[in-house]
Amino acid sequence: MTEENQQAGGVGGEQDMTEGVTTGGAEAASAPGVPVAHREPTRREHHGDVFIDPYEWMRDKDSPRTRDYVAAQNRLCEARNAHLDGLRRTLFDELKSHVQETDMSVPVRINDYWYYARTQEGRQYAVQCRMRVRGADDWDPPRIDPFGAPGSLPGESIVFDANAEAEGHDFFRLGGMDLSRDGRWMLYGVDTAGDERYDYRIRDLETGEELPETFHGVGSACFTPDARYVFWVELDDAWRPCAVWRHKVGTDVGADVCVYREEDERFWVGIGLSFDERNLVLGTGSKTTTEVLMLPVTDPEGEFQAFIPRRPDVEYDVSFACFENAGEDGSDIPLAVVYHNAKNPNFEIDVIDMRRHEPPYTLGEGVCVAEGSPYGCEHAATAEDRAKAITAPYFNAHNPAILQGLHGLGVEGIAIHRHFVTLAYRADGLPHVAMMPKRAAVEDFLAGRPWRFTELLPPALEDDWDMIADDRDETGDHGETLWAEDWDAGHLGAGGVGAGVGAGVPTDHTSSSDGASDDHLPGETRRLYSIGTGGNPSYDAPRMRYSFTSYTRPGELHEIDPTTGEDRLLKRATVLGGFDPRDYMERRVWIRARDGERIPVSLVWRRDFPAQDSPMFITGYGAYEISSDPNFSVARLSMLDRGVLYAVPHIRGGGELGRAWYEQGRRLNKKHSFEDFVDATAALQHAHLADPRRTVANGGSAGGLLMGAVANLAPGLYAGVEADVPFVDALTSILDPSLPLTVTEWDEWGDPLHDEDVYRYMKSYTPYENLPAADSEGGRAFPRVFVTTSMNDTRVLYVEPLKWVAAMQSRGFDAIAKIEVEAGHGGTSGRYKQWEEVSYENAWCLDVMNLRY
Repeated sequence: MTEENQQAGGVGGEQDMTEGVTTGGAEAASAPGVPVAHREPTRREHHGDVFIDPYEWMRDKDSPRTRDYVAAQNRLCEARNAHLDGLRRTLFDELKSHVQETDMSVPVRINDYWYYARTQEGRQYAVQCRMRVRGADDWDPPRIDPFGAPGSLPGESIVFDANAEAEGHDFFRLGGMDLSRDGRWMLYGVDTAGDERYDYRIRDLETGEELPETFHGVGSACFTPDARYVFWVELDDAWRPCAVWRHKVGTDVGADVCVYREEDERFWVGIGLSFDERNLVLGTGSKTTTEVLMLPVTDPEGEFQAFIPRRPDVEYDVSFACFENAGEDGSDIPLAVVYHNAKNPNFEIDVIDMRRHEPPYTLGEGVCVAEGSPYGCEHAATAEDRAKAITAPYFNAHNPAILQGLHGLGVEGIAIHRHFVTLAYRADGLPHVAMMPKRAAVEDFLAGRPWRFTELLPPALEDDWDMIADDRDETGDHGETLWAEDWDAGHLGAGGVGAGVGAGVPTDHTSSSDGASDDHLPGETRRLYSIGTGGNPSYDAPRMRYSFTSYTRPGELHEIDPTTGEDRLLKRATVLGGFDPRDYMERRVWIRARDGERIPVSLVWRRDFPAQDSPMFITGYGAYEISSDPNFSVARLSMLDRGVLYAVPHIRGGGELGRAWYEQGRRLNKKHSFEDFVDATAALQHAHLADPRRTVANGGSAGGLLMGAVANLAPGLYAGVEADVPFVDALTSILDPSLPLTVTEWDEWGDPLHDEDVYRYMKSYTPYENLPAADSEGGRAFPRVFVTTSMNDTRVLYVEPLKWVAAMQSRGFDAIAKIEVEAGHGGTSGRYKQWEEVSYENAWCLDVMNLRY
């Protein structure tokens, strides 16, 4: 909303969405092919403010008027993009040419079977298969022909063929799968509408027959290890997982018993097995408070007991393990591993010796293994810690040596196996993994000293340009001063948007042919990795699996011996078509936002296309403490190969730099997310890395809210905006507790229904209510906008983007929408359909960048 509109119809007055709709806008909306949305005023009044919404009638999903309007928007989208048919086909063919369509995953052992997935050329979905282990000590995955047909090898059987199950359905998603310990029984759930309500069934894998009981429209479900009982999660009318039910297999579902119901509408519940499969674990939590209840699997009809009673604004989780033969008499030491933020808002990990007393336990009990940095957190223990910069180096006597002095340290979890222990943490805005042999952990635990973890680093790529291995120092890679306190706090002149630039700060200088020289942004040119410890479902496995990827290095799965350190490559993702990761560059730069905070930005480009006034695809999310970590994308290659600079500002609201980073981008700090993104865009353009005339921004869901907000804030920085399932009518949704997810979202956005300050704040940024007038203040043209949404989306209802598009078109803005009538929040199902969708979207983006080849 422009300043004039705010004065005339802002909070405390009356705002009519038809204000700012000029005659020119109306004429543009009624041009051939552009649907003219009927205006039917709906009054919304809260806290003395009146908002007149002309398009709220679109919420009636089943009305012929809404259906006709959706069909008209889809026709417009197809007509406007018809000239891109050839480019879409080219992009699809390029994507397909890079993919090994017939492939398989590395087998992973679960109990007495090796499980793996096969994909086949021309088939939409993977096929889950298995083979029996060769013996109790068989920990080497079997060698299997990846090009064989599923079930064709001796001893190989098909567990679940999604291609067969999906026949007759336009949409298909497997929601969950659980197996009995003996491998005979399978519990699985499917969604064929896209609304994230799953129908669960039980199948006998020996005969292929299914038991008569079905659990309709549930959220999730799990077996007890013997498959005698199923525990399933009920969804209420607002799609909230609200209760857990117990079912005895072989009985009528109508006789099932509710074992737990969560009355607080902010909380969601879930159910599963503990890692050691000795307990059923029932978790209930809001965005700020969690509780864990437990029940031994040997007593499935007993009552769940709280492991640690619930405390407001305290989050915790618990897992179980033991130190074998480590007691004074040679007995095992049973352990509870508790992850919580009762004392440190950025979480700590405690290990409790369960021999000392029976549950319940208290938060903070036991031995502290690791603590995150409390700097900048709202609830840090001292004013000094609250005032410190999030990126200040953190030292703590409890922490292992490898965590001392890290910037933005957040601890994310620990896993104790029979032979090794792993630690997951974040630092410098990236994920990290450390490990140690189990025997060393026992020694450190008993001695009361910090545990001696060693960080796992991705093995270097042979003949790579990345110098990651040899020249690190405490100031940053390659001698760059990444954390200098004397950065120039000046402002750039791009439309008055502040975005600091380092003056005289040492920065990385690669050769000009790499396109990274002389941008004057503090940073480092190196591969940016995501690393994790997936594929370790067995407590007894003697070796640890870990995987990593970067923006331009395909994922690899490794296995490492915790005692000898021997590292073995199990699989490297195959990328066909002459792809060489050495042809692509990655860089992390830091820009100053307008309030002085330093924002990390990841950059990716093709090495032989210098990043100088380049077309730029800039994407972000910045919500729910979700981190936008490096990932490899085959579809991205088509953009990079056309000279596009790919940028990811890691804005506040995400979790890249721990809890404080999240807190500074939520509730009454939400505007930081939008400002960070705008300031990052301006900084990259000011440094002549990107051309504003060819800059396209992208975000989905909460990232779609980001897109709507930045288009309103700084339209001149973006030639185009792609908003996927965008949360653009945020205030209307968060005001209505009857809508899916609303009450649980109050912890994230604030409660505008009962808090006038929150209402005023949200009203000042929600994109739908703040669109500029048709003539655009200062003469800055509004960017072209491409919107995707789905009629069955239950997370962001289709009506939000639909109303937003109608409002933009009424102002004469160039906005189109592609609306799926079968899919849900995640879009279409099936890999070929998804490739078609991403090719469609990327063709639009390249068209905006004037790259139509």
